[in-house]
Amino acid sequence: MNARTEPSEEPLRVVEFAPTDALLRDDVKTLGMLVGEILAEQCGPAFLAQVERLRRTAVVRRETGAPVGELARALAGIELEQANDLVRAFATYFQAVNLAERVHRIRRRRDHERSGAGAQPGSLREVLAGLAREGVGIDELAALLPRLRIEPVFTAHPTEAVRRALLEKERQIVGCLVADIDRGRTPAERRADRERVRLALTASWQTAQAPAEKPSVADEFEHVGFYLSDVLYRVLPVFHEMFEDALRDAFGGAGGPSDPSDPSDPSDPSDMPALPPVLGFGTWVGGDMDGNPNVGADTVAATLAGQRALVLAAYRRDLAALGELLSQSLTRVRVSDALLARIDDYRALLPQAAPKLRPRHADMPYRNLLTLMVERLWASAHDEPQAYPDAAEFLADIALIEDSLHAHGGEHAGGFAVRRLRRRAQCFGFHLASLDLRQDSAAHDAALAALLADPEWSGRSVAARVARLHALLAGNDTEVAPDAAAARSTLDVFRTVARLRPRYGARAFGPYIVSMSRSAADALAVLALARLAGCVDGDGGVPLDVAPLFETVADLDAAADTLRALFADPLYRAHLTARGDRQVVMLGYSDSAKDGGIVASRWALQQTQIALTALARDSGVQIAFFHGRGGSISRGGGKTERAVIAAPRGSVDGFLRLTEQGEVIHRKYGIRALALRTLEQTTGAVLRATLRPRPPEPRETAWRTIAAELARDARAHYRALVHDDADFPAYFRAATPIDVIERLRIGSRPSKRAGSGGIDSLRAIPWVFAWSQNRAGLTAWYGVGTALERALATHGRDALAEMARDWPFFTTLVDDVEMVLAKSDLAIFACYSQLAAGLAHGDLHAQFYSGLAAEFARTRAAVLAIKGIDELLAGDHRLRQSIRLRNPYVDPISLLQVDLLARWRAGGCADDALLQALVATVNGIAAGVQNTG
Repeated sequence: MNARTEPSEEPLRVVEFAPTDALLRDDVKTLGMLVGEILAEQCGPAFLAQVERLRRTAVVRRETGAPVGELARALAGIELEQANDLVRAFATYFQAVNLAERVHRIRRRRDHERSGAGAQPGSLREVLAGLAREGVGIDELAALLPRLRIEPVFTAHPTEAVRRALLEKERQIVGCLVADIDRGRTPAERRADRERVRLALTASWQTAQAPAEKPSVADEFEHVGFYLSDVLYRVLPVFHEMFEDALRDAFGGAGGPSDPSDPSDPSDPSDMPALPPVLGFGTWVGGDMDGNPNVGADTVAATLAGQRALVLAAYRRDLAALGELLSQSLTRVRVSDALLARIDDYRALLPQAAPKLRPRHADMPYRNLLTLMVERLWASAHDEPQAYPDAAEFLADIALIEDSLHAHGGEHAGGFAVRRLRRRAQCFGFHLASLDLRQDSAAHDAALAALLADPEWSGRSVAARVARLHALLAGNDTEVAPDAAAARSTLDVFRTVARLRPRYGARAFGPYIVSMSRSAADALAVLALARLAGCVDGDGGVPLDVAPLFETVADLDAAADTLRALFADPLYRAHLTARGDRQVVMLGYSDSAKDGGIVASRWALQQTQIALTALARDSGVQIAFFHGRGGSISRGGGKTERAVIAAPRGSVDGFLRLTEQGEVIHRKYGIRALALRTLEQTTGAVLRATLRPRPPEPRETAWRTIAAELARDARAHYRALVHDDADFPAYFRAATPIDVIERLRIGSRPSKRAGSGGIDSLRAIPWVFAWSQNRAGLTAWYGVGTALERALATHGRDALAEMARDWPFFTTLVDDVEMVLAKSDLAIFACYSQLAAGLAHGDLHAQFYSGLAAEFARTRAAVLAIKGIDELLAGDHRLRQSIRLRNPYVDPISLLQVDLLARWRAGGCADDALLQALVATVNGIAAGVQNTG
């Protein structure tokens, strides 16, 4: 076999591309050829031939519906070294497909904009133009803009372990693909690009996918810092420029939309409202203490210092670039007297910087001021006396330059670049991202039990705990042991906040999130602990937003009562008043779905938002919903803009805060153009949901009744299996690779909470991750089929079809379930299930598999009936194509994982080469199926 030419064509024959996707096909073909050449070079032509045989067998199995037996037999008993290479080979193929598809998204946007077909759906230009047509005026928009706020919050990566070195290589490949996105490169340039891609792919092949050691919190910070400082820092001003352009296009000026082709058009762009900072970013890395003994006061301090160092370094680079750009001479233009005075002030403040002001630049005031600003930022990074006291003073210097340029003909001689820096400084300050703090309410109870010398504290009634907390907050309870060892780590966090808040600023800290919140006492406990630790502001108030996190279905159902009790509490209401009468409420998608299944979870979340929105209106408190969404569908994943539009009326109100987790971060923010598109679509959805929400729908009363029945029936069926069947935990542990996932070195947090070790103590992420690994996807559909089948029998197909067509809540739910069904493969799952056939508990495969397969079939049949289609994803060609592209590469990894699992478990589950091979399969499947945890 000619290793450099032959393997190229075949990988593409499994999928038929649409005519508009011809260039995607070309990119996939080119990358596939390179991967084949690299495999032959690194492992030999015989290895490449084996990969091709396995892939062709997988293709035939998929296309003909043949049993998995032939493919499984071909993979059985493979030597470990070869198994590792096979997994890496298949993973490398769909890594290439992933990159090609992401670049193709950029291409489609460019094609749309050049086609003259109007604004791209979901873009700010399209959304604002539509709002203008619907009667939104400039005054209505201007009233919203000051409170419009979009805040993605990045968590650690428990289902993704891509090293930063590999991310950098991906960036190189993407750069080459984008450079030739329209096939405008010369043959020589294309050859050079091909070699750059080959270099990056080969180096990736020779680099371990994950570090040998479990990542520390510092490693997680480095990973998230890549997206904050290398991607979002760059695209933030571009986002605001796109927003401003869209505003001008849609509204022109106070006179309405402008027509640039009409010289008599009276619209005046100067009448447009100024666009305030719209975006903010948060992080949990270094502040999420919930169940993670590696996070505490020291990681809070280290994270804040690290983020400050990143953003100050970015500003210094920008100032140096501006210094090269702003070379204006006093002999050619004037500058403001205030700017000249600032230079003199800084000469005196920074005498050590004088040698850096070159005599030949003496007539270049902008360059001199920028040089001095760099020195002052350096002093800030090293805590020197000449440091900027805060970001506001740095912004004041930027404003001096911007105003002087504007006043003296410099708008097109650097004003644009200075404005970009101002946008960045307004958003990122000296803190880069707000650090959220999160802790389980049980940890607070344990600290209070120690401080109050009351070991029965957590078991006391809510009323009794509230009364004692009131006494603590009022300073009337003197029976406190401030040095109680069991409370020290909790109090140290609040002491760290008190110490660092003046240094980093109020925006450096996000809300303090209380996991497993169940009563008003859980929020009051935070205030009491903060006060005991001395974490108060000048007025004696606690300078943190306390955000209860409602996670289980029962807690979501009780959320309105909990908030009502808090709002009626005089001490807590005083705290809210000091915080601007704004209450942050976090909604848990993960644990509610693990608790009651996807339908019960989605319905409880919907009902909670409706109830709390009404409560806010009646109480005079603004409720800011913080959505704890994960990467998978069963943890609230999916398209953000669709979820926003499907949210209850009035619940968005110009504000969206949501977690971005796992592999979703890389998919949405790994490439600058896609990060920009993500932010644009999200903001557009918030604008639409706020300014022109769906009108009241008279049919919704009947729909809600049906949805409540669906939630009840689906939850009962789900819990009967997952929580009530005594044998199911053993089946789960046998039929999934959960025992491998629990040993993964991809997150600093343990996979379990303290508890019995059963399903209830397992965290939602590994629970979902395990079911995505075995290709069942059970967490997103179990119970759904039974509930839908019953509803179809009771209410008829037309009623549910109408709901799926006209009610965004139900549309999104059905579409999400359909996607998971399409990604699942019950034939491959059956192979995993067979691992439970010979357990000490009995034949658990025989006990459970047929019931699971029947529920899958019920769910699939119900979804097809409701949507009136014969094939899953019949209306989503691109997603169907994407799944078909990956399946021939994921399937062999899955079957190899089954074989390795059986061998590893038979050998006692040692931490050996078998385990490392299994870890490779976990990473490979995760990259292939996406939406994992």
